[in-house]
Amino acid sequence: MFESLLVANRGEIARRIIRTAKRLGIRAIAVHSEADAGLPFVTEADQAVCVGPANPALSYRNVEAILAAAKDTGAQAIHPGYGFLSENADFARTVQASGLIWVGPGADAITAMGDKINARNLMAAAGVPVAPGTTEPAADLDAAVTAAAEIGYPVMVKAAAGGGGMGMGVATDEAALRSEYDKVRSFAERMFGDGSVLIERYFPRVRHVEVQILGLADGRVVALGERECSVQRRNQKLVEESPSPAVSPELRERFLAAAVRAGEAVNYRNAGTVECLLDPASGEFFFLEMNTRLQVEHPVTEYVYGVDLVEEQLRVAAGLAPTFDPDALAPRGHAIELRINAEDPKRFLPGPGAISTWNEPAGEGVRVDSGYVAGNTVTPFYDSLLAKLIVSGRDRTEAVERARAAVAQFEIAGPKNNLPFFAELLENPEFLSGDYDTGIVSRMR
Repeated sequence: MFESLLVANRGEIARRIIRTAKRLGIRAIAVHSEADAGLPFVTEADQAVCVGPANPALSYRNVEAILAAAKDTGAQAIHPGYGFLSENADFARTVQASGLIWVGPGADAITAMGDKINARNLMAAAGVPVAPGTTEPAADLDAAVTAAAEIGYPVMVKAAAGGGGMGMGVATDEAALRSEYDKVRSFAERMFGDGSVLIERYFPRVRHVEVQILGLADGRVVALGERECSVQRRNQKLVEESPSPAVSPELRERFLAAAVRAGEAVNYRNAGTVECLLDPASGEFFFLEMNTRLQVEHPVTEYVYGVDLVEEQLRVAAGLAPTFDPDALAPRGHAIELRINAEDPKRFLPGPGAISTWNEPAGEGVRVDSGYVAGNTVTPFYDSLLAKLIVSGRDRTEAVERARAAVAQFEIAGPKNNLPFFAELLENPEFLSGDYDTGIVSRMR
């Protein structure tokens, strides 16, 4: 195992990676912006380096500054966390060309899965189910209209280079398609520097289910169960749970086998997630995208499978065997994660501000991965995630009960936050039944 690790990220995920690194005796190095100098991940690291001002382009996405920090501190490896540079193939290549260890998948795998059309085609060739859709970008509006007519309305208009629920629109007819195509293309050009657009079948009632995979140092790809991610606002996740209440043992077997094939198709190493859409009416599922990094929601898998995924990432990067037996993976109990955001609980609009009170819940089966403490200020420069509240239980009923109690105990004053939304959700009959889909939040509002 290497002796020093630079964490090229911020907030709760940087703090979480630092915690595991220090437990393993690895010197943990943080990089931070000027705006984040007082956050816990900076003070808890063994060493910290300021890499620029608040603007992420000048700090957390500043490759030259991050590599300089690695050199100056003697870091042997870089962990990118999620977001920022985590799925930047050029950064991965540059890290390795600099003689450092990259804690993530190979750059070729990141490139292959970063373009949604290319990823769809690769998955189809590997025998992974994909939804009906275009096999190449819709070159112009006429091409999009022709493709939609062949696929059948409603259709999803998606940015080929998008991710994180951004760059998508739904069209129920040709008139709507003409409007959505221009909007998505313009957004994609502005946000991703690539205006390529794909068209695929849209399922009005669908569940979002993903599989955690881990490409081991010996070349094997294993699947550590699935996560249900259907509680979303604006196509972005708010709640994740494992196992999915919609997945039977037979369906789970098919999900996991498809995810392993997906990883094998790109010689995947390290942690990744194969995201799918599940049609609850037919039981069919379709490949959505592959996230070539650690996911925000990885803690629910850690609870259910009894592994530290960050530790496994570090072991793979160091060429070491996993701490678990890949042939004896089996889920135990149930876990739920709630994303506590600095946002209005009704309209989900960001609400930054100074934190005057921060009291975290505790108790059996309760874990909080937080990025802040009382006295910190939530700035408008970054994602609104304050903390992840993770609860586990012997079954889903116990996990929900613990989630209710933990939400009631969690005290945050200062910035707006969505704890009231979770209190409402945990009493919602549709959620409690387990028979919900990606439209549940809109039906609550």
